[in-house]
Amino acid sequence: MLPVLATGFGVGLSLIVAIGAQNAYVLRQGVRAEHVLPIVAICAVSDAVLILAGITGIGAVVERAPAALTVTRWAGAAFLVGYGLLAARRVFRTQSLQPGNGAGASTPRTALLTMLALTWLNPHVYLDTVLLLGSIANTHGPAGRWSFGAGATLASTAWFAALGYGARLLGRALARPVAWRILDALIAATMLTIGVALVVAG
Repeated sequence: MLPVLATGFGVGLSLIVAIGAQNAYVLRQGVRAEHVLPIVAICAVSDAVLILAGITGIGAVVERAPAALTVTRWAGAAFLVGYGLLAARRVFRTQSLQPGNGAGASTPRTALLTMLALTWLNPHVYLDTVLLLGSIANTHGPAGRWSFGAGATLASTAWFAALGYGARLLGRALARPVAWRILDALIAATMLTIGVALVVAG
């Protein structure tokens, strides 16, 4: 199941590594060395819970209605291709991730509540983890879906840990537009490749 695990890792990382409020806040807290461990833990545990919900929830639907697997396969492919095209478009924009923006977190409570809000009140997190990752995971069968989910969860944990604890090293690099252009180019290539693969498999 290592290939499926690697696929889950790649898809999960592609969805997580994108400019957004959550990543910006983790990076900023890392640069300031404020409450990094609980911030990273919230992100990792939240993603794990959402990925698990996607795998088990959609898995139950598939077991009762096998045709739903075909629907989710095509829906997932369409979403991946669309996401990949958006990432490709971002390659030509001048944007950067500025860790110094936003209000400071003076207490652990403020930092944790802010992180929870940025994670759970973001509608895209449900599309990415519950719907998209859950749909793709279930195309790998009853056993493979758990390997895929484990790979996606591992990608989430690794990314947020690297971003939080490596922020002092990454802060300046990620503030440059060219760094995010490269990341978006890799994201676009990954998403489009997997999306086309799902179409071919279907």
